[in-house]
Amino acid sequence: MAKQNKAYKFRMYPTDEQAIFIRRTFGCVRFVYNKMLAERKETYELLKEDKEALKQVKHPTPAKYKKEYEWLKEVDSLALANAQLNLDKTYKAFFKGNAKFPKYKSKRHKQSYTTNVVNGNIQLLDGHIKLPKLKMVKIRQHREIPAKYKIKSCTVSTTSSGKYYISILTEYEKEIKSKEIEKIVGLDFAMDGLFVDSEGEKANYPKFYRRLLEKLASEQRKLSRKKKGSSNWNKQRIRVAKIQERVANQRKNFLHHKSKELVTNYDAVVIEDLDMKGMSQALKFGKSVADNGWGMFTSFLQYKLKEQGKQLIKIDKWFPSTKTCSSCGNTQPMPMAMRTYTCSCGVNLDRDYNSALNIKKEGIRLLASA
Repeated sequence: MAKQNKAYKFRMYPTDEQAIFIRRTFGCVRFVYNKMLAERKETYELLKEDKEALKQVKHPTPAKYKKEYEWLKEVDSLALANAQLNLDKTYKAFFKGNAKFPKYKSKRHKQSYTTNVVNGNIQLLDGHIKLPKLKMVKIRQHREIPAKYKIKSCTVSTTSSGKYYISILTEYEKEIKSKEIEKIVGLDFAMDGLFVDSEGEKANYPKFYRRLLEKLASEQRKLSRKKKGSSNWNKQRIRVAKIQERVANQRKNFLHHKSKELVTNYDAVVIEDLDMKGMSQALKFGKSVADNGWGMFTSFLQYKLKEQGKQLIKIDKWFPSTKTCSSCGNTQPMPMAMRTYTCSCGVNLDRDYNSALNIKKEGIRLLASA
């Protein structure tokens, strides 16, 4: 039996007093993170030419600052400890060449903190959750967490519009048996509607962002005309934030349902390993790529397939799925404006459908070779 993790996210409804304490904790976590980072940055600048000496340096912990800043003692100490762990993780990634040097956190960053379970300090009780320093906080628990799932940690966060959420990380034991692959589908990323699959079906993504773009632009113009920091400016900022959150929630809900549908119907899903950041920066593609949430969609697919013992197969992004005939294997140039793949062998298919067929074939080949 292998240990598995699963997170559950619920809306929180703290009292005014609890909300003030949560925001204070956000501030303390950010303060400690920035303090530790400043010291590490100073040390790095002094010793960056001597990597061995840099490795021997003992980095500061949150406890160091509690003597000078006594108000840090008022908040959850585990939240401060997790700020150090997050910095350690980012710092190590930098030295491995997997990330840039850590940046300071500001109020404009996502506001959150993480705390861990110690001696029953976190408990779910009848529509409430008991948290360190906060005691009982009301939540909307729209789905049950199985009794055999053990709570490991909780992350409290807030949105730009002032809503509070809690993400509960659980651990459980489950033997996941690899499922025999019988049904397989290939997905070709479609800028316009998320994907076209190798059965010829389209995801028909509703373009939530595009639908509300005009309203969002109107509200943003109103915001720009108000004095920054004023009461009216803050009210308008919340209106803008609510529209953005509505789009994000609609997108997430759609992607959850679409990924679940694929996982239910197929044993393996084949996709291209695309560089979404590069595509979003390409001319005229930014909003289209950001709107359909392909990166989030593939993440949902990945963990849902894994839970079922099924597979997500990623093929090389340079594989010529668009240029290749899915029937005879002939290749030819395919400009973006050309929406139909026509081949001398008689094939006449929608270009995305043709690509999806090629992606599926390549996935089957990779499975066979593995």
